[in-house]
Amino acid sequence: MNILAIGAHPDDIEIGCGGSLIKYAEAGHNVYLLIMTSGEMGGDADIRKNEQLESARTIGAKDVLFKDYPDTNLPLNKVLISNIEAVVKKTKPELIFVNYTHDTHQDHRTLAKGTISATRYVKNVLFYEVPTTHDFNPSVFVNITDIIEKKIACLEAHKSQVTKTNIEGLSIVDIAKASATFRGIQGRVKYAEGFVPLRQFLDI
Repeated sequence: MNILAIGAHPDDIEIGCGGSLIKYAEAGHNVYLLIMTSGEMGGDADIRKNEQLESARTIGAKDVLFKDYPDTNLPLNKVLISNIEAVVKKTKPELIFVNYTHDTHQDHRTLAKGTISATRYVKNVLFYEVPTTHDFNPSVFVNITDIIEKKIACLEAHKSQVTKTNIEGLSIVDIAKASATFRGIQGRVKYAEGFVPLRQFLDI
């Protein structure tokens, strides 16, 4: 199976669905990452791209695709939708993960809305959460208990961002573990990732 994870910035994917991607890659599926901006408003663009590539190796991704949209100014227009569509056509995913529509960061909202249009013919599309997401009530859960340390390693690969959470005393690792614990409680396991489906087909 081909799986495409889309993020507005480097490290969005890891916090939102990194554990699930690791599990898919370890099971032999093809994982692709699409990053829409270099995250230059949060650090040096080249450093952030290199951190993303290092993280992708830990995930086991087959390829990382970068789009050079301006950080904090992702535009919702036909070009954005067409660019996402082109990657969907290239990677032929059966499952897509992407930022959620309800978020305090404008890039996350824009990407979610653009992806809804660009993936209208994809059967399985799941929204993930990041620390700026709100009104997120997942109904799909993935047990990541056995690979939680690998998820943490992916986040730690983004060295320039680990402490940039704007939450006093908490690193991104702290937040990721807290979120995984809470979603795990909801899903009745130790650690989990939660998702809100745009569409999900059950293979029966």
